Amino acid sequence: MEIKNSNPLISYIDFSEFKLNKDGLIPAIVQDYQTGEVLMLAYMNEESYNRTVETGLMTYYSRSRQELWLKGDTSGHYQYVKELRLDCDNDTILAKVEQIGAACHTGSYSCFFQELAKPENKKI
Repeated sequence: MEIKNSNPLISYIDFSEFKLNKDGLIPAIVQDYQTGEVLMLAYMNEESYNRTVETGLMTYYSRSRQELWLKGDTSGHYQYVKELRLDCDNDTILAKVEQIGAACHTGSYSCFFQELAKPENKKI
């Protein structure tokens, strides 16, 4: 699948101000910018954050492969950034994206499709 035009972003906070975990990573919660549905959780390092800002495409750091990972590079299911936010503690990124295709490696639109728990006899 061909990548459509994406726009570089303007970062208002320098990566050095982020509070990283012991591996030098920050979690990124990814949300559909139109529906608000949570799509996935991934991690970013400084290089993947800078690449995301430069390209407007979500780029992560793969903890298992120990390398940068442009979401959609193999699947064609790119994530075009609409907005990045930082939580009040500077330790989690919220990425609002336009998701092309499935976010999950299983083919599901969201990685959060497995029901885990809810109050008995009540619909949420």
